[in-house]
Amino acid sequence: MTPAEQSLKAAEICRLAPVVPVLVLDDLAHAKPLAQALVAGGLPALEVTLRTACALDAIRAMSEVPGGVVGAGTLLTPTDVKAAKAAGAKFGVSPGATQRLLDACAEYDLPLLPGAATASEVMALLEMGYTVQKFFPAEQAGGAAYLKSIGSPIPQVKFCPTGGISLKIAPDYLALKNILCVGGSWVAPKDAMLRGDWAAITTLAAEACALR
Repeated sequence: MTPAEQSLKAAEICRLAPVVPVLVLDDLAHAKPLAQALVAGGLPALEVTLRTACALDAIRAMSEVPGGVVGAGTLLTPTDVKAAKAAGAKFGVSPGATQRLLDACAEYDLPLLPGAATASEVMALLEMGYTVQKFFPAEQAGGAAYLKSIGSPIPQVKFCPTGGISLKIAPDYLALKNILCVGGSWVAPKDAMLRGDWAAITTLAAEACALR
């Protein structure tokens, strides 16, 4: 899968909803009901970060939920890419981009949202054919104002900004022409998961879905 093909698929996934939940799962038992709650609220694209021991099993479990499109976040190595693909991930997200990681996504046909935080990084990825990228860490790297500025000289690239974004500031990003969606963890608060309050998470998802 070429970078251009990856970006076409990534754009399609990013356009499913205004928010892609960024999920850190410590308990495998939460995976399926969490996915069901988020999909029911209108957020089908789900990013499960590979930061916990049960992440790959969570991807497998969530992939069984009808209507969901489950991806793997925090991809750092070719091994991560291979494991994510084997677990059923439909897309990948990385905080940055290395050539080995990009090569692995091409080899395993995994659409990637490669991370970038500077104009040079954005340009280097664009030169390879990545027209859809993750902007990370969004708030710390300049926020919506930075992305608005970078959109003038580099209008070819669309972004999914992630990092420090909340319901309150998400509209600032979504109002920009070069933003397809935002990534956010606020739609799946840990306390609600621990309580098993899936209805509350569906409410948060619906609120996020209504942003656009």
